[in-house]
Amino acid sequence: MEDKEQIKSQISKLEEKYKDSGQDLSSYLDGLLYQRYLTYWDYIHLDTLLSLQVPRTHFPDEEIFIMYHQITELYFKLILHEQKQLVDDKSDNLNFFIEKLRRINSYYTALISSFGIMIKGMEREQFLQYRMALLPASGFQSAQFRMIEIYATPLENLVHVSDRSRFSSNHSVEELYEHIYWKKGATDLSTGEKTLTLKQFEYRYTPRLIRIAKQVKGSTIYHKYVSLPKAHKENGSLIEALKTLDVNANINWQLMHMGSAHRYLRKESGDIEATGGTNWKEYLPPSFQKIVFFPNLYTEQELNNWGKQWVDHLFNPDKKTEK
Repeated sequence: MEDKEQIKSQISKLEEKYKDSGQDLSSYLDGLLYQRYLTYWDYIHLDTLLSLQVPRTHFPDEEIFIMYHQITELYFKLILHEQKQLVDDKSDNLNFFIEKLRRINSYYTALISSFGIMIKGMEREQFLQYRMALLPASGFQSAQFRMIEIYATPLENLVHVSDRSRFSSNHSVEELYEHIYWKKGATDLSTGEKTLTLKQFEYRYTPRLIRIAKQVKGSTIYHKYVSLPKAHKENGSLIEALKTLDVNANINWQLMHMGSAHRYLRKESGDIEATGGTNWKEYLPPSFQKIVFFPNLYTEQELNNWGKQWVDHLFNPDKKTEK
């Protein structure tokens, strides 16, 4: 009897819901009656997902390469999903802010820890052969990673370190974007001209990235933090979460890529170019780029030494870290 009363109550609520939107509940009930049961594989489009790996060569490890990059892009999408909620939030709720940062950091932790698949999970000989069939495609062309950076911090913090002192928030988005740090990493090693990899990327994504930068101007995650009440800004858990995001995105993630590049692209007679012709030895080291999302959280000395100890450890593992 109690179950029947509950069903009647639920139907009554549904009638009100559809009535308020000018819809007929009876039609929706007919649809429910004829609808097939949902399955797991249909819900996540499993067959489609598993069909998206299309190698260009016969080398078995190329499929690993494809799948790992697809997994990475899905994690980037998760990060952006949380960032957008933070940027759009108007509540200044401290717990909400910390929880979103915690989720973002958990995604980065999974990404960073999983990168061993790329470093040790493929045969170097296979990689050096099938990579030639991928030209000029490059992970450099990940638009989602660029979006993550734009949502996180003001565009002036992403200007190349050699030009950064000349720019501020007073400059236009277009001016700042023209001097963004990663463009200098996609220059041809022999001529200094833009690589085809960069030209392709700019043609496809520049309008979209500039549009996003304009949308979040003054309301990035950095700005959200700065605008918080003083008591919130001094919260230890929040500061730790922001610093962890900085280290994850701007040091540890690049460091893992450097480890991969060293394994596959370094040789005694001279380094091998990346697939997009990017200057990876100048582009990847975090101590060279000094990209910091939340610079006001660090001392001048910390900013000057940004990422240095990690790079020293990678290139000079026997060298003692200066204290």
